[in-house]
Amino acid sequence: MVDLIRKGAYLLKGRLIVENADKLNIDELNQRLVHAGVSPLSEKVIKQEQAKASTIANKILNKHNTSEDWHNLKLKFDALTSHDITYVGIIQTAIASGLKEFPVPYVLTNCHNSLGAVGGTINEDDHVFGLSAARKYGGIYVPAHMAVIHQYMREMLAGCGQMILGSDSHTRYGALGTMAIGEGGPELVKQLLGRTYEVPCPEVVAIYLEGEPIKGVGPQDVALAIIGAVFKDGFVKNKVMEFVGPGVRNLSVDFRNGIDVMTTETTCLSSIWQTDEKVERYFKIHGRPEAYQKLEPGEVSYYDGVVKVDLNKIVPMIALPFHPSNVYTIAELNRNAADILHKVEVEGNKQLENSKLQFKLTDKLVNGHLMVDQGVVVGCSGGTFENIAAVAQILEQKSTGNGNFSLSVYPASQPVFAELMANRSMEKLIQAGTIIRTAFCGPCFGAGDTPTNNGLSIRHATRNFPNREGSKPDNGQIASVALMDARSIAATAINGGLLTSATDVEYSDTPVEYKFDKQSYTNRVYQGFSQPRLEENLKYGPGIANWPEIRPLPNNLLLQVVSVIHDAVTTTDELIPSGETSSYRSNPFKLAEFTLSRKDPAYVGKAKAVQKLEVQRQKLLTEQGEQQEVENTFQTILAAEKLSTAKLKELIKDTGLGSVIFAIKPGDGSAREQAASCQRVLGGDANIAIEYATKRYRSNVINWGMIPFTIHPADIEKIAADSYIFIPNIRQSIKTGAEKVQAFVINERGKIALELKLENLAKEDRDIILAGCLINYYAGN
Repeated sequence: MVDLIRKGAYLLKGRLIVENADKLNIDELNQRLVHAGVSPLSEKVIKQEQAKASTIANKILNKHNTSEDWHNLKLKFDALTSHDITYVGIIQTAIASGLKEFPVPYVLTNCHNSLGAVGGTINEDDHVFGLSAARKYGGIYVPAHMAVIHQYMREMLAGCGQMILGSDSHTRYGALGTMAIGEGGPELVKQLLGRTYEVPCPEVVAIYLEGEPIKGVGPQDVALAIIGAVFKDGFVKNKVMEFVGPGVRNLSVDFRNGIDVMTTETTCLSSIWQTDEKVERYFKIHGRPEAYQKLEPGEVSYYDGVVKVDLNKIVPMIALPFHPSNVYTIAELNRNAADILHKVEVEGNKQLENSKLQFKLTDKLVNGHLMVDQGVVVGCSGGTFENIAAVAQILEQKSTGNGNFSLSVYPASQPVFAELMANRSMEKLIQAGTIIRTAFCGPCFGAGDTPTNNGLSIRHATRNFPNREGSKPDNGQIASVALMDARSIAATAINGGLLTSATDVEYSDTPVEYKFDKQSYTNRVYQGFSQPRLEENLKYGPGIANWPEIRPLPNNLLLQVVSVIHDAVTTTDELIPSGETSSYRSNPFKLAEFTLSRKDPAYVGKAKAVQKLEVQRQKLLTEQGEQQEVENTFQTILAAEKLSTAKLKELIKDTGLGSVIFAIKPGDGSAREQAASCQRVLGGDANIAIEYATKRYRSNVINWGMIPFTIHPADIEKIAADSYIFIPNIRQSIKTGAEKVQAFVINERGKIALELKLENLAKEDRDIILAGCLINYYAGN
């Protein structure tokens, strides 16, 4: 199904992949092209640098780069987008940093806190704030239930050759010729202030498609097959995935969108596809023909790796808990269900690290086959027109049953909903017993359709991390999600929840024509770009709080290790849970109470205890505080013998107290900045890791003034919970560009030397850390 070429390769005329092509002469290459039915090259000599620049990705990056240094890009984007669990904090940060008006189209959607179900009025207060900000600063405001963030951007903002930055990790519009990147909120703040997005020039990996999907296979099947092949060894981590090859034209645009949005789960930086007449027609249907241009690689293009996908061989897939890369074919699972599910149970219980809960799947076997409790088709990946139309075709004149299994469908936008009503697909779904809901991302992050305790939900959604479906382990609840394509979810539904592949049922898959009507947007969406009303006031609710003041980086740091996580990967959902906590994301103090609550419930109390000492230390600097506890702490930790009074005061003055977490590989998952900012609100000064799972999480750590340390794997055993780490002269080391610093771990075993690495920190990164956070940095410039 999927093969990896792990070294550089050339794509010739968009059809032929050749490794080590620079060692072959043009005549030989042309012979191979002619044999493949492709016209010969016009090139006389192949030059790798020129071929690199010929990829679609590098053409677009070059157009948006403001730096003269091609190796270190400074990008400006054509549009921005955020939803209602990120835009309040972004706008407040931008205001504190000097925001005048939105310089590019900035779309504020309301598809996460849509239900207003937690915290009283606070969700709708956030929405009112968003509309007032769009009016004041000249933005675009999409009210709740109108569209999920990425569907609106596809329909109304994406365009060939453009770049879009969003504060949601699934910001991906590559199938429409747009390079899109999901990042933490501070990166959007930089764009709102006219600054740039700085990133080393990424490698580009070709996703070479050939063949055509068989009946019953959908976009999620293709996406899961790719994720399963590339995730574990980071094959495309922080790279651009460029979809090329003859198989592209065999896919509809909706099908391409469904694959593309899932590229986030590979940990790639962005994605882009070659475009054709199908994309051209998509833009015409959506009333924006000017947004189309033909994008294709040059006749000789160089890629840093290749993922070859034979679409003919893709079969229905399932990603079992607790990651989209935990992939099996449905047929394989049905053949070996007991063994596979037992293996997943063992790995899952290790990941949960909660002895009070027992994650079970084998108890769901019925005559050797898996019985599931719930099906959901939702959001930017599942709620597209063609996916839901396919579900309707499979369910036509059938029943989802009146037993335990339930099926919910969420169209991704009101225009999609309207067309599904017009062609009677909705009627078929409703008659079959399907529950129809509005455009809402809730089930993707645990705020809607939470399954029963011990339940298993199959979902055409984006993620299946632990507790992301809404369960709460602290309350003794556990449930789980497996990812599948909408077609196989529908096939399972007509079998009462018994896991079934869509290739095992008969149905008509005649293409259903789509007509787009934007009237609902015209009547309801606020279009204010380039029309700011600066005289208007922002509207605040009682749930919205400003960011706390954050101190600059001190000369030295004394950090207590308040959490140690040895999982292979730590997700942002584990750092700050999703679900009901999203209602508090406009109040950094209340949200911080949930930090690591599902992974390490003791974290918040420990971090607060360290923070209390730091507050006392800062008061001592103005001779206002009680000094005994602070002095005792420094004496106990940093000296076997008593320090002189003068030395002690000097040390206290120059040394900040803070907390630090250690994780092997933190930050897989969401782009939301709160995974880092909540640590900062509680006095966190750093993360220590072997590596960071994604650029976006590492950027969030930096933008909130925390130091993204890394260590050598051999030093893991040196770091134990409740130890202290003393880092002398850290401010000077950051300032002078040091790439490693000498630190000391202090615990009951004594004082142990530890090398901390400061890898790949740009000058602006260092300046932000020195200032204490991005807000401080802009306030001082």
